[in-house]
Amino acid sequence: MSTHSTVVSRSQQLKAATHSTHDSLDKRVMAADIFASRDSFTRFLRVQYRFHRDIDALYSHHGLLALIPDLAERRRLARIALDLQDLGSGIPTGSTPAVDANIALPDALGWLYVAEGSNLGGAVLFKLARDRLQLHADFGARHLAAHADGAAQHWRSFTAALDAAPLAAAQEASVVEGARTAFQTVRSHVETELHADPVAVT
Repeated sequence: MSTHSTVVSRSQQLKAATHSTHDSLDKRVMAADIFASRDSFTRFLRVQYRFHRDIDALYSHHGLLALIPDLAERRRLARIALDLQDLGSGIPTGSTPAVDANIALPDALGWLYVAEGSNLGGAVLFKLARDRLQLHADFGARHLAAHADGAAQHWRSFTAALDAAPLAAAQEASVVEGARTAFQTVRSHVETELHADPVAVT
């Protein structure tokens, strides 16, 4: 009788390790009823802007670029800024980004995992923004619009690169820690923005 072991990929391990943190964040965001009005959605956009400003350095990270050739086009900060402009909001005031260009590759992969995962989930949010708020890929919901290849294929190409990254066993924990820190950072932005009054253009 033979036995077969199932190989669990790095992306699968990362999903399992961050499930509770991710699930709690999703529930917190949806509890804020971000599709109740355009003002409510604007608060969510401000959360997105703060997080993507935090991680903007990832999209020029040499180690990540070597693994993910289309990394630069995955950058969404400029599109979020346009969405905010469409809805009459100013840009959230600046703070020191949570990530800089010198971040170690394993940690960078964890942070990028969270960003790319939110892009995958964005396909559902895009439909809700379209149906409830009449927003679309040219107004207010640009950054949620799916890639031309489709959100699922875009995600699979990322996870393939993540799984293939040549890391030492000792570095695996850093990938998980990077992702957990990224989720916690998003949560802090949620608590900052989703109770705030809408911010008009100044």
